[in-house]
Amino acid sequence: MTASGSVQLVKRFKVAPERRRARVIVGLITLITLISTEVLIGPAPAQATFGTADIKPIESNIAAKFWASATASSGSATARLAIDGDPATVWYADGPRARQQLTVDLGGAYDNLRKVKVVFPDRGAAYRYVVEASSNGRRWKTIADESHNRTASRGQVHLFTRPGTRFVRLTFTGMSGRAKVGVSELQVFNYLRDDLILGADMSWMDDYQDRQYWVDPLAADRGAGPHLLDVSKDRGMEYARLRIFNEPRNESTGALTPIPRQGPERSLASARSIKERGMGLGIDFHYADSWADPSKQPKPRAWAELEFDDLTEAVYDFTADYLRQLIQQGTTPDKVAVGNEIINGFMYGSEASIIGTTAPPYFVNQADIYQSKPGGGLLWQYWGSTDPVQQRLYDEAWDRFTTLAASGIKAVRDASPKSKVEIHVIVGPNRLAKTMEFWHQYLTRVKAKGQNPDVLAISYYPEWHGTPEALDVNLHTIATTYPEYEIDVAETSYPASGGNGSPMPNSPFPRTIQGQADAIQRVFQAANDVVDNQGTGVLVWEPAGWQTMFRAVPELANTWEPHASFNVYNASRAKHILEDTVYLTTKVGRAPELPRSIHVLTTATNKRTHARVHWQPLPAGATDAPGEVIVTGTTALGPVTAVIDVVGR
Repeated sequence: MTASGSVQLVKRFKVAPERRRARVIVGLITLITLISTEVLIGPAPAQATFGTADIKPIESNIAAKFWASATASSGSATARLAIDGDPATVWYADGPRARQQLTVDLGGAYDNLRKVKVVFPDRGAAYRYVVEASSNGRRWKTIADESHNRTASRGQVHLFTRPGTRFVRLTFTGMSGRAKVGVSELQVFNYLRDDLILGADMSWMDDYQDRQYWVDPLAADRGAGPHLLDVSKDRGMEYARLRIFNEPRNESTGALTPIPRQGPERSLASARSIKERGMGLGIDFHYADSWADPSKQPKPRAWAELEFDDLTEAVYDFTADYLRQLIQQGTTPDKVAVGNEIINGFMYGSEASIIGTTAPPYFVNQADIYQSKPGGGLLWQYWGSTDPVQQRLYDEAWDRFTTLAASGIKAVRDASPKSKVEIHVIVGPNRLAKTMEFWHQYLTRVKAKGQNPDVLAISYYPEWHGTPEALDVNLHTIATTYPEYEIDVAETSYPASGGNGSPMPNSPFPRTIQGQADAIQRVFQAANDVVDNQGTGVLVWEPAGWQTMFRAVPELANTWEPHASFNVYNASRAKHILEDTVYLTTKVGRAPELPRSIHVLTTATNKRTHARVHWQPLPAGATDAPGEVIVTGTTALGPVTAVIDVVGR
């Protein structure tokens, strides 16, 4: 690997009412725009996926998260300054020099912490210390022993492997000269776990059966293809979800669609395609004939006029029967969602008139059918009401909803006991309290009915659900309130074009191919960083058709290729962790002795080796005055930075 280096001298001492329909319309507009642009500028170079994106393995400093905390044997009032992510702030001990300790509590255990970076405040000093890790704060394992260090440096990177780590402790054993006991930064880095499931909802592959997908369609060797799943698996996707409509119907008229796409029968074929490629399979029961989401949850037409007890039985029978069909053909689902984005309930009936439901059109226009009997809609407008009648209606709606839900869960348990059960909702902007009320009511009631899910899942689209920081808060709150459940992001996506490249609402990422990769990686990271390894998966929603991660190739009819951003599945996992920063000290007028190699940890084997470094030359005069010099280097596995403190004679 070759790369150019640089030298720096630094002086310093949800919810839209027509959301699903809008997805399709915007997706088509984006597609037309992309094709028009590509016709004007010509094709992408052969043997390269469309566009460019620099996708690095995900690395996350857990010590800087809002749920992490720091304590110290003395000077505890300022201990958090050592983990605030700002090297300009410092925790100083206010006691004796030796045996002072700084302890970081990461808020929960992590299985894939691999790197600790320590930065000290005093230049030109040799710090002696020990770094230890623990799962419980009582039994400790040494991960770095610098207790006999005599080399002056302002910091060091230590690589380690210790699953189940929650606490990291630094103990000072001494230091040179008049240096004070203190820490500018103690950073603890997390990397994507191997068991974090990265996948997508791929239901629209049923619609796109005449398309061919290739990794490099313009090259002599086109690579993986021609099926969408071939490219997806080649790019690292390991799991695909399918939505199930009962009897697919037109969103406006309610008429049966000419081709029952995403219906039970056609989805059996899609399930076979997924399992034939060794991918995990998710089933998402909408319990509707068309889109079900927070703004609309229509009953299936066949169930619309059933009495409530019969509706409950129909949910069980339909769920169990379909799962048995999947199992019989050798496609047992790994996970089953009982409902889709059901924050407001599902299978609306007569209660829809109180809710004020306006979608889908056929549900409203044929109210005499669809709203003739009670269903599972929730009456959130009565939440917290002190009116006895409204309280009763609120509780009755919850009871109906969870009765139907418990019937669906029981069907999964009976028919497909190897499948995990997922419950999938949203967290609206500044509406976390509503979602937590949902989980409280839902879990209390379904458990009272003898059922219990395995996975609590949310959707995350910044334009509807808030900033990435809000996502962190939402996931952390759910996980720590309900530590017995797995936590998933069941849907996310981000556009690669539109808006002249400006970010989507609530997002820092531009609408470019690079921004798309960065936005999706940010969601991967958020799920992976959930405490106690509770975050277990992320699914991108319909990457071949919504906020698409593919483009139509102008030169080839019915041929599609992935954006470079689609490589987030492969590229987000770190294969090697580098000692990517080295800290050195030199005297004014002397050239520093840069190391010939740095330490490397291979994640698959947990073995430590070395990688040779090629450093960019120091320019003339770089050490003529006190200060800091930054030099970049390259290795076969990635870049390295040297931070050189130039101190007086």
